[in-house]
Amino acid sequence: MRTFIKTARATLVGVALLAGTAAVAEDITIAVVPKVAVPFFDDCNTGAAAAAKAAGVNYQWVVPANTQGATQVKIIEDLIARHVNGIAISVNEPKSVEGVIKDAMAAGIKVVTFDSDSAKSGRSMYIGTINKQAGVTMGKSMAEKLGGKGKVAIITGQLGASNLNERIEGVKEALKAYPDIKIVATEGTEDDLAKAVSVTEAILRGNPDLSGIFGMSQVGGPAVAKVLAEQEFADRKGKVAVFAFDDLPDTIKGVKDGYINGIMVQRPVTMGKLAVEHLVAQIKGTEKTSTDIDTGVTVVNADNLGSYTK
Repeated sequence: MRTFIKTARATLVGVALLAGTAAVAEDITIAVVPKVAVPFFDDCNTGAAAAAKAAGVNYQWVVPANTQGATQVKIIEDLIARHVNGIAISVNEPKSVEGVIKDAMAAGIKVVTFDSDSAKSGRSMYIGTINKQAGVTMGKSMAEKLGGKGKVAIITGQLGASNLNERIEGVKEALKAYPDIKIVATEGTEDDLAKAVSVTEAILRGNPDLSGIFGMSQVGGPAVAKVLAEQEFADRKGKVAVFAFDDLPDTIKGVKDGYINGIMVQRPVTMGKLAVEHLVAQIKGTEKTSTDIDTGVTVVNADNLGSYTK
């Protein structure tokens, strides 16, 4: 079982998860900061912790208590004060962390982003899904399912998250080829499942002729499946096409139960693994130049649900 410890700074309002590591071969500490505590990032932690153990470095998993940009800023400030050697962060609000990431780099700390980027922050590289292209794939999948016409809604997470907004851009780009598909709503949920459920209910009530829903963050699929299972919306099952991101257990169940038509499955274990490996290489000086890495996406549906791999 993972062991949770409080961070040294109360203002973080988060928790640091220290994964078990082998004997430390060098005095290197890597900190990985997800957006918030959700199952998707558990997979990132699995990959990152394994890579840290293999490299023989100290590893800290520092989880924000919310998705506010200021929270991640405070976390990075604390990590700078504690003189960690490398930081990998999935960014909630790209603009908010630009200055503090630059401060970390100026202090000699290597910084990479994963899953969600802050491209103007000075970070050395981004590791994760090329989200706009994933959005294009999602938009095309929806258009094919709807036969090129209908009203659709977008349910996203944190409204300022660059990765989610890039996915939305990709969806909109794909739908330009289908003028008879209209986006009637775009709503944020702050990646909170309860809020996502409320948002989904409101969208369905306000749009009785809705043909499709895009779930852009990890809570979208589970929320829509949960709502469509409610008695009030039982008659909408099969009439509303649903495409979501991330293969969380509830999302997979939604596919099996016929509430979700397709999932854009990312590779979070790979993201975490590569983030730590590249940070260690940069700290040791064995990686002189860095370029962004696309970890890819797989479209998963009822046909390949039992055969896809991350």
